[in-house]
Amino acid sequence: MNQLNCVPLLAPLGQLLLERELVTAADLERALSLQGRMGTRIGSTLVRLGAISEDMLLPVLAEQLCLPLLGEEALPARAADYRNAIEQTGLSVPWFADNGVLLWEGAEGVFHCASRNPIDTNLQELVAVALPGRALSWHFARSRDVERLCKLYASPDDTGYSDDVAHLRELAEEAPVIELVNNLLAGAADERASDIHVEPEEHAFLVRYRIDGVLQTRAEFPRERFDAVASRIKLISGLDIGERRLPQDGRITVRAAGVEMDVRVSVIPQVHGESIVMRLLPKERKDFNLAKLGMEADHLQAFERWAKEPHGIVLVTGPTGSGKSTSLYAALAVANDRHSKIITVEDPVEYNMPGITQIQTHAEIGYTFGQALRAILRHDPDIIMIGEIRDLETAQIAVQSALTGHMVFSTLHTNDAISTFTRLTDMGVEPFLVASSVRAVEAQRLVRRLCEKCSTPAAPPAALADLLASLKQQFPTLFQTAPNFREAQGCSHCGHTGYRGRVGIYEFVEVSTRIQSAIMQRLPAHELVAMAREDGYRNLREDGLVKAWRGQTSVDEVMRVTGLSGEGEV
Repeated sequence: MNQLNCVPLLAPLGQLLLERELVTAADLERALSLQGRMGTRIGSTLVRLGAISEDMLLPVLAEQLCLPLLGEEALPARAADYRNAIEQTGLSVPWFADNGVLLWEGAEGVFHCASRNPIDTNLQELVAVALPGRALSWHFARSRDVERLCKLYASPDDTGYSDDVAHLRELAEEAPVIELVNNLLAGAADERASDIHVEPEEHAFLVRYRIDGVLQTRAEFPRERFDAVASRIKLISGLDIGERRLPQDGRITVRAAGVEMDVRVSVIPQVHGESIVMRLLPKERKDFNLAKLGMEADHLQAFERWAKEPHGIVLVTGPTGSGKSTSLYAALAVANDRHSKIITVEDPVEYNMPGITQIQTHAEIGYTFGQALRAILRHDPDIIMIGEIRDLETAQIAVQSALTGHMVFSTLHTNDAISTFTRLTDMGVEPFLVASSVRAVEAQRLVRRLCEKCSTPAAPPAALADLLASLKQQFPTLFQTAPNFREAQGCSHCGHTGYRGRVGIYEFVEVSTRIQSAIMQRLPAHELVAMAREDGYRNLREDGLVKAWRGQTSVDEVMRVTGLSGEGEV
């Protein structure tokens, strides 16, 4: 055992986790109850329940037991280091791999053993007997590192592919597989990820988290474990384990890292297996507040006014993942005065909101947006929210609803606000109907916030001097403070990315009488932009530069999101 200059923590692990607010008392009580029936350790039980991730658990466990926790950089990277050490034990390579043990010889003849459970007495005794008289030093290691390095030195011949559904179901029910999937979900929740990507390759499979809109690789596992992991995800999301040729969509309700969330699962066959994406949607959202979305004062005032209009259409546009749904829910929160009947039609319903009737469409049984909308118009609504205008039928019903005294909120996929009018007419809606029904359009993107702990001052961008001077002249109230341009650095707080969290950038177009006339005449987009400019319009890049001026984000991030040619200038 290790001879370390540290004093073991005498408090039980559960108490330590509670004191550090890593688990809740309810989760701990449930884990203790399950532990007694299953005979597992409390830490492992908490991970399996999704109450905590392994990354949060192991540092506390290592401190409690005075055993070091080795990161990836501290573990040998050569397979020969492990094989040479294993040869001296007389035990087989598969035995070490099956038990998840990394063994290598260090300085002065000390043998180092790393495992995700180095306090297993049976394991300790077997290795000690195999290496009599040799100094042993035990360490904690994360599952993803153990999996990867065991694969490195074991190089098994069995590829693990199987078409046997019964066998796949058995694999999906194995404790290590259950724990791995739960740990992926809990780890993603800990890191504020919006999506988990599980991507098989020829000899491995990767796990990547989308954090603040950017994919980051978090783990790599042996390819032969993929079928079990994929089967587990498909099993709990109600998908067909045996179907590997067609795309499938499912949904899970789980508790991960102490948070209740819905997980939307998408499985698509590809060359090396099935690519899996899980979108994480926390059930409880307390940030449906327009003031928290990052809108500037003029935009915020306009959007609040639009949300309280008695009739018409307000559209929110942008690509997938740009925060459109959050903006719509925030608008509904403003409009929900408890005196209006609010009905939403969504696919799927992302967040539950009190006081609002929310309808989930089911295209597989013919319950489409169009059918749902025709039904709710007989349900005496005041305000209607349509998850997305996807086709002419939905667009026509939205227009007719607005023209008959309803307030309609919806989303549309366009690159900027001005393109919305062209998109609707291209769908087949008559220009005069677009002009008379649409009240306003808001386009948006999300840019990453600079990390408050490590960002550093940056020189004002010389190439943007003229644009900034023009913006200061047009919007003096937004540039009252001194410039505070900053740039990303990276630290442990932000995962060495330089950014933590996101904020919205927006462009607003209100349909004035002049713009109505221009839409009916099908005038080109640049003329619409010129008219909107006179009403205080600024495009996405310009709104982003306001945030960069204040030090909320960097100029590089604004350019990354809006592109090199700018947005809205056609």
